[in-house]
Amino acid sequence: MKAIILSAGQGKRLLPLTAERPKCAVTIHGQSMVEWQIDELVKCGVEEICVMLGYGADMVVELLDERYGTGRVRTIFNPFFAVADNLGTCWVARPEMTGDFILINGDTLFQAPVLEKLLGSAPHPITVTIDRKSSYDLDDMKVIVDGERLVRVGKDLPLDQVNGESIGMLLFRGEGPELFRQTVERVLRTPTGTKRWYLSVIDELAQQKPVWTCCIEGLAWGEVDCPDDLQQAENVVRGIVEGQTSHRRGALG
Repeated sequence: MKAIILSAGQGKRLLPLTAERPKCAVTIHGQSMVEWQIDELVKCGVEEICVMLGYGADMVVELLDERYGTGRVRTIFNPFFAVADNLGTCWVARPEMTGDFILINGDTLFQAPVLEKLLGSAPHPITVTIDRKSSYDLDDMKVIVDGERLVRVGKDLPLDQVNGESIGMLLFRGEGPELFRQTVERVLRTPTGTKRWYLSVIDELAQQKPVWTCCIEGLAWGEVDCPDDLQQAENVVRGIVEGQTSHRRGALG
């Protein structure tokens, strides 16, 4: 299993924290966001990891080489990061989409049980990880589902039909990688392609053939879009640290 992390953006909504470093290098509880992501991936047995970079790429490469060893975590530079949305980053990453892979937003922090549940889900070609809560705001990447099948995903869905949100973590298996890659290539050829999010491609696919969901309600994750999200991110990674401490104490006991 391979993981592709989309970390090309600056994260302007986090300014001034991202004035001189990309969002993925912002420190949460003493460690960068991309390090938290990689560490949880490795816990789940995912050791082939590719990080897509753009703004501040050299800084992130240096950070990853220092932490994990030179070249241990592969990186790919997206030269179009400033003029295209994350679908453009997926287009640059498409040579990596030749087998089963996990696609993760660079601002999605999660504890290992989230990924474990996704990896243990039924082997559908495309699985979107979702969560549920009592209400949704304009910035949430909302979903409409029918059982476990995805009906729609997007920010502008009718609130009276919404019953979940995408957390920014998808799993592609079997024919899924080829299906996604071909659709990304087709959409990028359209006049609005560079302005599209990759989840708009998933929304399009879901209206043509089955796309499935995996609900991780009750498990810890957080998305870091703006300063108000930092506290939730702190809670997520603090839980990771406390869990590791408890494990070490148990081992000593």
